[in-house]
Amino acid sequence: MTPEEWTYLTVLLFSIPIGFVFKRGGHRVKQFGGAAVGLLLTLITCNIHTLHSLVTILGTWVILSLSPRSCHYLTLGWTFSYLLFFRMVTFFGLPAPTPFTNAVQLLLTLKMVSLANEVQEISQAKKQDVTSFTKVPALGLIPSVPGLGPTLCYGYCYVGLMTGPFYRYRTYLDWLQQPDSQAIPSWRPLLARARLVPVYGLLFLGAARLFPLDYVRTEAFDARALPFRLFYMVPIFFVFRMRFYVAWLCAECGCIAAAFGAYPTAARSRPGGGPTAHCPSTEEGAPGAAPPEYDYETIKNIDPYGTDFCVRVRDGMRYWNMTVQWWLAQYIYKNAPFRSYVMRSGWTMLISAYWHGLHPGYYLSFLTIPLCLAAEGALEAGLRGRRGAEPELEPGRSWGAWLHWFLKMRAYDYMCMGFVLLELGPTLHYWRAVYFCVHLGALGLLLLGRALPRSAPRAAEGPRRAGPLGGGE
Repeated sequence: MTPEEWTYLTVLLFSIPIGFVFKRGGHRVKQFGGAAVGLLLTLITCNIHTLHSLVTILGTWVILSLSPRSCHYLTLGWTFSYLLFFRMVTFFGLPAPTPFTNAVQLLLTLKMVSLANEVQEISQAKKQDVTSFTKVPALGLIPSVPGLGPTLCYGYCYVGLMTGPFYRYRTYLDWLQQPDSQAIPSWRPLLARARLVPVYGLLFLGAARLFPLDYVRTEAFDARALPFRLFYMVPIFFVFRMRFYVAWLCAECGCIAAAFGAYPTAARSRPGGGPTAHCPSTEEGAPGAAPPEYDYETIKNIDPYGTDFCVRVRDGMRYWNMTVQWWLAQYIYKNAPFRSYVMRSGWTMLISAYWHGLHPGYYLSFLTIPLCLAAEGALEAGLRGRRGAEPELEPGRSWGAWLHWFLKMRAYDYMCMGFVLLELGPTLHYWRAVYFCVHLGALGLLLLGRALPRSAPRAAEGPRRAGPLGGGE
């Protein structure tokens, strides 16, 4: 592990016991104490580069104050433009930011864009007098436009500061305003999420030692046979997954310890978005009624089993970095300037690559996903015409499902190489060493799917349940 990774792990582990402290606190303790801890961590790890996050928050606050009814796209433009400046500061003679500054900036960008959207929603609702015609407040609306203080506290809250999960301002307010945090369970759900973290950690350390990434860049690797070169991307992606499983599960445990993102199960919460249904509070329940059950779906950021064993390429995205996938689906995919599923997915992947950074490997990897999605969709449509119905593809259901799963995993192995090698030359060098197998294979499957005869469209065909990133279409 690198020194940066040890620092990340220390911050994550620190957030768990301090979460229990904040769980016992009131509104002001959570708001100002949480922001103070987050700002202190930012100053320690980012030093003078903390100014980048401060400028981002101040710029967003100015936009929210001057144009609350149309601040969403203005804030999106402001934060993403500042990301470009942030990543090019060395061209202006400024010192390069630390990796921790980059992590803070990434999560802060998501939070400021989401906050602007929530402010725009409440401003439009007030303009239309929506709240005056309903006894039940609109789901998810914030009560008012936050001032500079609340915006700073939300931006610097220690929860999810560097590793996520992403959460909306509404979720943050609900945490501050919990009437009885002590009644919300923490220990049992925390242990349930943490039980496999040591296993993932040991697997990460062992696999990283046996299969170092730097070996891919050596002449000795080029001299190995093709089967070995094809195989090597499998443990590389395995190491990549294990690292993030540990980080995100520890981050979720920090949230659970503080009862952050806890909602009654009746609210049917979604990762990132929060509740999707109204549910009565404990005060509104019938006398003597059992207390509600709670879950932490709002801050759930990773589903290791779903990531490893889902069948489709598009499902793989839904189980990985789930709160950020919600953000992409809600604010990018739904507003994409295209109607085609593949084109909208491509646009979303392009924005996601830009958000991650300027390294060419991000773009090469993310923009391979639309090709895989197109191939997957075309082949499924073609095979559906021969079978007459679309099965629920789950591992163990059929040999076809297992084959689909195998191809999905190899596609992600292949794309992961661009994500970890980052630079254009090394990424293309590795892909060339395996003969661009996924690109050519996906293209071949796409042509095969297009060539297969189609059945007549079904009269009762309903709308697709969800978009490629988990958002509804």
